[in-house]
Amino acid sequence: MQYGLLVMGAPYSSPAPHSALRFAHAVLARGHQITGVFFYHDGVHNASSLMAPPQDELNLSEAWAELSQQHGVQLDVCIAAALRRGLMSESEAQRHGKQAFNVAPPFELTGLGQLLELQQRTDRLITFA
Repeated sequence: MQYGLLVMGAPYSSPAPHSALRFAHAVLARGHQITGVFFYHDGVHNASSLMAPPQDELNLSEAWAELSQQHGVQLDVCIAAALRRGLMSESEAQRHGKQAFNVAPPFELTGLGQLLELQQRTDRLITFA
């Protein structure tokens, strides 16, 4: 079965991202596939490369990147929600005249159309809010 995940909660202030990550690992362990993850609303903060949680806590950004690298999971971040919250890729930082960026691969800034495509490509789209 193909699953897609919609993550709308911010890391460390909502249980949604951690629950989504645990769900993804459980689904993969059972032989299913995660087609992609779409980060929306405050969930875009999961893509920040500037998170530095204490060493005894899970770094959610790194955990999502590891999931992507190990299982080929696409990590899409809503560009409109990200820009509003101060998250941008290198190309967006240049476009907006900013000196820094904090969204790095494998996270990719995309539009809401990617969420619709994810929904169409999967058997189930699960929302974590």
